[in-house]
Amino acid sequence: MKEFIQTLKNIWSLKELRDKIIFTLGIILVYRFASYISLPAINLAEVGDLLEHYKNQGGNKQGAGLLGLLSSFTGGAFSHASVMALGIMPYISASIIVQLMGMAIPYLQKLQKDGESGRNTLNQITRWLTIGVCLVQAPSYLTSITQLFLPYAQFSSAYYVEPNSIMFWLPSIVILVAGSVFAMWLGEKITDKGIGNGISILIMVGILSRLPEAFVQEMAVQNGKGGMGSIMILIEVIFWMLVVLLAVVLSVAVRKIPIQYVSRAQARGGVNRNLMQGARQWIPLKVNAAGVMPIIFAQALMFVPGLLTKVDESNTFLAGFKNVFSWQYNVLFALLIIIFSFFYTAITIPVNQMADDLKRNGGLVPKVRPGKETADYLDDILSKITLPGAIFLSIFAVLPAIVHGSFVQTDAFALFFGGTSLLIMVGVILDTVQQINTYLLNHHYDGLMQSKLSRTTGY
Repeated sequence: MKEFIQTLKNIWSLKELRDKIIFTLGIILVYRFASYISLPAINLAEVGDLLEHYKNQGGNKQGAGLLGLLSSFTGGAFSHASVMALGIMPYISASIIVQLMGMAIPYLQKLQKDGESGRNTLNQITRWLTIGVCLVQAPSYLTSITQLFLPYAQFSSAYYVEPNSIMFWLPSIVILVAGSVFAMWLGEKITDKGIGNGISILIMVGILSRLPEAFVQEMAVQNGKGGMGSIMILIEVIFWMLVVLLAVVLSVAVRKIPIQYVSRAQARGGVNRNLMQGARQWIPLKVNAAGVMPIIFAQALMFVPGLLTKVDESNTFLAGFKNVFSWQYNVLFALLIIIFSFFYTAITIPVNQMADDLKRNGGLVPKVRPGKETADYLDDILSKITLPGAIFLSIFAVLPAIVHGSFVQTDAFALFFGGTSLLIMVGVILDTVQQINTYLLNHHYDGLMQSKLSRTTGY
């Protein structure tokens, strides 16, 4: 404990690091404040919580659970008709589109190889595409409010302007687009002048802001059952901490491929004799190289099966795809995650380029020939470690459905037991701690996480 307190003192003593942390906290405060500003055309006092209105109007827990999942990424702004209702997710969607298009469009492939200037051009393309995504999502969001959650006939007092008029739609769309662009700008400012990846930090803050409310709701439900409620809360907290620990392990787990570099002078003296004299290094291949992207891709597609219920609303099997806690939804969800894990790993880990770079720099994998055989070897290892990583990731994704109803009683708290929310929180926190450690180590201070795990994995 004394070492941890000393580390905090070291952080505060570094002016550059202290200023970055204070700046980041200030931007987060602005973002959270903006998420409570409602659209001008809607009376926030009448709206309350859209999810509650939905359930009061006869909606069931299926829709509420799905919308609660969407709302978690914006810190509740989605469900409170906020100017930041779209949050940072349009930017994430645009980034994914640009990344996938980079595999098929030569111009984007060229930009990816052009260094800093290419990255700046790609960022500008992503920003403009974000506006395009917002122009699609904003009308959809307003339609869901005016037709599904707050029908004008039942909630006329919730509107300052009639929702069928142009005076409602045009300003609301402009404001929603501006709110999303503002969130994108805040995230980029954190990246440039703060600490950590700004976009990821804003998503994490939105998720964490829902945790206290969800925990209080769970405590109220459990305590209402009598004396066993406190014991169940304790069990839930212990189990949640165990899940967080496993999420950390999944995020940092790597398979280290030994690499040996031999200088030209050593090579002239005989390769076999001097191999052991070369510098030994490692290529760390992550078990979960795709991160949370397979879950995000899978969630984007899981809205399609839910639309099939409109074809036959009496079909109970199809109706299960609208419930994020049903077995139908989660079985398909897990399969999609495994498929996308292999797909995303294949397009983001260029084994051929890695093998070429090793050969060019005089590096080799022991007992494996440079070039194509090295590429095949790396691809084989990557395939073998991706399968358990993908299965583990899919288990994390469906864990909220497993714990929901068995011992976790509320939808909101169950969503924190896995899935995108938990993995994003763990990944962003580890990345931020790593950056803080870099500043501390550069100034000859011990980092926040001085352990064998952090030294071997880089976290």
